[in-house]
Amino acid sequence: MNNKTSLNAIDHAVTQARNAYLSFKRWNVRQRAALMHQVADEIEALGPELITTARAETHLPEARLTGEKARTVFQWRSYADALALVLDARIDTADSMRTPPKPDLRKTSQGLGVVAVFGASNFPFAFSTAGGDTASAIAAGCAVIAKTHPGHPETSAIMAAAITEGIRKAGGPEGLFAAVASEGPEGGQYLVVHPAVKAVAFTGSFSGGKALSDLAAKRPEPIPVFAEMGSVNPVFLLPGMLENAAADVAKQYAASLTLGVGQFCTNPGLLFAPDHPSLPAFLEALRAEISGIPAAPMLHGGIAVAYHRNKTAILAHEDVSVLAEVVEQLPDSHGNPVVATTTARAFAANPGLSHEVFGPFGLVITYKHAEELLSIIQQLDGQLTATLLAKPEELEAAQALVDVLTEKCGRLLLNGFPTGVEVCYAMQHGGPFPATTDSRFTSVGPDAIKRFLRPVSYQNWPDELLPDELKNANPLGVWRTVNGILNNAAVSV
Repeated sequence: MNNKTSLNAIDHAVTQARNAYLSFKRWNVRQRAALMHQVADEIEALGPELITTARAETHLPEARLTGEKARTVFQWRSYADALALVLDARIDTADSMRTPPKPDLRKTSQGLGVVAVFGASNFPFAFSTAGGDTASAIAAGCAVIAKTHPGHPETSAIMAAAITEGIRKAGGPEGLFAAVASEGPEGGQYLVVHPAVKAVAFTGSFSGGKALSDLAAKRPEPIPVFAEMGSVNPVFLLPGMLENAAADVAKQYAASLTLGVGQFCTNPGLLFAPDHPSLPAFLEALRAEISGIPAAPMLHGGIAVAYHRNKTAILAHEDVSVLAEVVEQLPDSHGNPVVATTTARAFAANPGLSHEVFGPFGLVITYKHAEELLSIIQQLDGQLTATLLAKPEELEAAQALVDVLTEKCGRLLLNGFPTGVEVCYAMQHGGPFPATTDSRFTSVGPDAIKRFLRPVSYQNWPDELLPDELKNANPLGVWRTVNGILNNAAVSV
């Protein structure tokens, strides 16, 4: 794969992808699942070169990358196994005795078409070329054009080759997947406005995701952009937990905040703590924890520059004080852990304090009482996650807070920290704008496939011409809702 793909080459790839989609959409869920397992096999079989290349390009440690590779393989396999359920096949049989007669109606889902996937910088495997967006789009029966991230081009090339080989071995149509590269915005913009592209998936900055979303909305045929654009993932510490577990909370918060040099979309950048007699002990414990965590290289120079710029901007506020900062002679490429403090009053008066700082930076906001806390969190934007740290006996009294937080986030945690994102059916990795462009969907878990599907109903259609999942005999053995009842039995007519 070249460092830059020409617009003519991108156009050719999209045209091939469109033709591949028209063929692939006729594959049933068993066939698509087999293809996805073959791709998973190819990724799983990749040798040390993948990890070595990714380490050199991203500075991520071997253990982290090894785990991320396993997660990526699991995503392809679990999404393949979930296909039949995600289709949500429904059958309402005819009733000729009803007045007027009821027709036979059967509904399934099919892929949108060609999907443009924009790879992320911070997860070179799981959210990039071979990541969950690509896996869920192909699961949906779509073709994929993956715009690789310039921060790890060689890693992307290795993954792209594995996907292409897996599709070839499974007998998939040529062009079903292609990877393109572009250092500047032109290639990505060209993909978004290409008339054959029917959806976009993006993980990255707010400015990047919003620009793509706006561009897609201005097309003659607007298309959905499923953009995950970041979050400060607020943590709310209630008095009971502060009084009884200050040291443990400080330790866990510091670990979550600095995990992966703070380069997670679920990094808990804000912590709201009550002005309580136990607060000084908590702050001292947090200061000690942060001070013992060394600086480390960030993913690439651009992220490091942005981290230091955004961190400095917040620390410049007169009402913000540094609680703990790792101070050492650092290369510009490194991110040093920093935690600062401010008051709820200052936070409410300075909207910039709620902006994301992508890296190991945390801001502790102290509040005087529950009413003040409820007042200031109204100004928070939509978030991927919010976390409540509370004793069980505090939860009932905190219901008003919980009600507000469910309006603000996609995942609400109790007595945990958000930097782990489980790949499962019940995971919601998405949230109200500006965390994502569409809070109705998740980018993690089998439900991520639903982003790239649309429902199609067949009325009074001959059984032999129906999609396999809608046929009377149910040859695929899938679960279907038949006349309002979920089962996997054949339909008697």
